[in-house]
Parts: sequence; structure tokens; C-alpha cells
Amino acid sequence: MRPESVAVLKKLLLSAAAQGYLGYDKHDGLLSPMLSRALGKTRIGRLIAIQTVMRMPWNCRPMLGIAKSCNPKGLGLFALANLKAYRLFTDRQFLDEAELILDRLRAMASRQFPGMSWGYQYPWQDAGFFASANFPNRVVTCWIGQAFFEAWKITGAGRHFDTCKEICAFLRSAPNRIRDTADELCLSYVPDASARWAVMDVSALCGRMFAQTGAAAGDTGLIDDAHRCLRYIARCQTPYGAWFYTEPANDSSITHDNYHTGIILDCIADYHDAVNDDPYREVYEKGIRYYAENLFEPDGAPRWMTDRRYPYDIHGAAQGIISFSHPACGKAYAATAERIRAWTMENLYDSRAGEFWYQKHRYFTKRFTFMRWCNGWMCVALASYLLARRRSEET
Repeated sequence: MRPESVAVLKKLLLSAAAQGYLGYDKHDGLLSPMLSRALGKTRIGRLIAIQTVMRMPWNCRPMLGIAKSCNPKGLGLFALANLKAYRLFTDRQFLDEAELILDRLRAMASRQFPGMSWGYQYPWQDAGFFASANFPNRVVTCWIGQAFFEAWKITGAGRHFDTCKEICAFLRSAPNRIRDTADELCLSYVPDASARWAVMDVSALCGRMFAQTGAAAGDTGLIDDAHRCLRYIARCQTPYGAWFYTEPANDSSITHDNYHTGIILDCIADYHDAVNDDPYREVYEKGIRYYAENLFEPDGAPRWMTDRRYPYDIHGAAQGIISFSHPACGKAYAATAERIRAWTMENLYDSRAGEFWYQKHRYFTKRFTFMRWCNGWMCVALASYLLARRRSEET
């Protein structure tokens, strides 16, 4: 293992726990009382508030009265990272911390829809929908589900698997099924009957959760839904191996972006592992090759999109490390993961504060951090990288 990465991972995990996982967030502009009053009533106003705060070159949140808050998705990421750290170091403190986080998440879960679900702690206006604070959505819920599933794999505790089944109940039962045929299933980001935006990674994340839970439970209905989600994702891949952010592509200005591409690929690989079959091997191979060749610079810097280099975003760096450290890659992309890790440590790590910065632009760097977006994702990335290194050393 690399001692530097081990030290950084442990420091990040301990620091986040000491702060109670409170921090600022990329899209938390409407937590500002003044912006919420002035701009929170209309779609355009909400977009202006969120996008302005998000795009400022410095962290303007304190002067706008935005308090640090706890992102449920961030909690899921930190639980997952602690579980991976437990696999790495067999140190009980990491498993105990993961269990504390999972208990906290259970207490926070919404019962607004069937099963258990979570949303972001801030009001969020995206181009395609609006979600009030804490309104459940499938993406946050799926990431939290990954932590519960990993906890069940490690401990065998039935309460963790029961939560996975409750999560699947929400994913399946809540509105909205954008496409539902005998062969394909596409689910909406937010469970709202009016939400018609088909965001690619949503169905990939749901398909992974269905496959993992369904295979472990022997639930053929869940496995069939997983198949249909992955068939939809496979059909939407371009001939050259990429995915647009939405279907149809012109629903969003985002084209082939970095971290959503990696997330889709990881979901395909985890689906294969869960069902013990690889019907989308060609889809995965074509996609991972496209990801490596088009969404990272030769030195490991994460491109924002294939047609846009900047900003180099910490989430893209973290996702690249995660995806190229995935067991499905074997040793083929180990050097790619290492280049991304080395670039990130050189360009986006603040060694004095022990945290990761947000973005590097062409002429300046946003030298501030977000608890979930920066440190949560990098904890998962470093743990995934170290596990891959250990696998490589053992074979």
C-alpha cells in the first residue's frame, strides 16, 4: 500500500467524524435566508441563487448566512468509506463508525413513500425539476443503499439487508416510471409524477441496487427489474461508447461528462458481479475505454466533459480513481488510477488542512472544500484505490 494515501484516508475519516459530517455543499445556495426570500419562489430565481453561489470563485456561503449542514448522501459515502477502510485495516473503529452512521441514516429516513428513502438537505432546483429540502430522490437513496449493502456483506446483520429491501421498495414503488416495457425500465430522479427527465445514471444506480438485493434475496422480480434497467442503459450507449446525461440528449446541456460516466460503468460491473453473468461485457469494455481516453488528460487531470477541459473537478478525480480501481478492470487500468491519484494529490489536496479542494480552473483554483462533494468522495476513492493495490499485490 502507499503510506501517503493510507495516512490521508485515515486523517480524512477521523476529521469528518470529529466535525459531525457537517459542511458546506455544492448546491446549498437556497439555505441562505436572504437568497431564499429573494429568489426562492420561482424556477428562474432558484436557478440563479443556486448557480451563482456554486460558481463563485471563493466560498461566499458564510457571508450569505448559509450554515454548515449534513448531507444524507455524504453520510452514505462516509459509511461506505469506513466499511472499505475496515476491509483494508481490520480496525474495529472503522466498522463501529460505519454502524453509527447507518443508525443515524435509519433515523433520518423518510416514510413519505413506500419503503425507506432520503433526499438532499437543501431545496434544489435543477433544469428538469425542483425538489424541496429533504424530499426523497432515487440517487441519494441508491448511494445510501450501497453503504447498507456493503455493511450486510461484511457483518451479515439482517437489519442491514432489511434496509436494502426497504430501499428497493421505494425505488420500485414511488413515481415515476418514465419507460416501462417488457424489455426496458427507466426511472425518474425524483418521485414526482410530473418528473419526465430521464437522467442516465438514475436507472443504472437503481438497476445495481435491484440486482444486488434481488440476487441475495432470491427475488426474481427485483432481478427482472435490474435486467430491464441495464437493458435501457445499454441501449442508450452511443456507438463510440459514451452516454449523454439525459435521454433525449438535448434535454440537458451536459453532454458526455466525467463522473456520471464512471458511475454508470461501475453500476454495470456491479450488476455483473451480483447476477454472476456479464451480458453487457462489451458495453462495459467499450465504455471504460472511452472513459479513460476521452475524460482524462494524459497526466490524470479529470476533464469536465469530453468537449470541455475545465474545471478539473474533485468529484471527477475521485470517480476516476474509483472506476479504474474497480475489480472489473483488473490490472488493465491500474496505471490510469495511479495517474489520477497522483495528479489529485498534487493539485487538489491541502496537506496543511488535510482536505481536498473543490476545483482547478484554467487561471485559478477554488481552494475551499465541501464535506460530501470533496472529502466524502475522496474517502471512497482512496479506500477503493488501496483495496485495488492490495488485490494486485496478492495476485
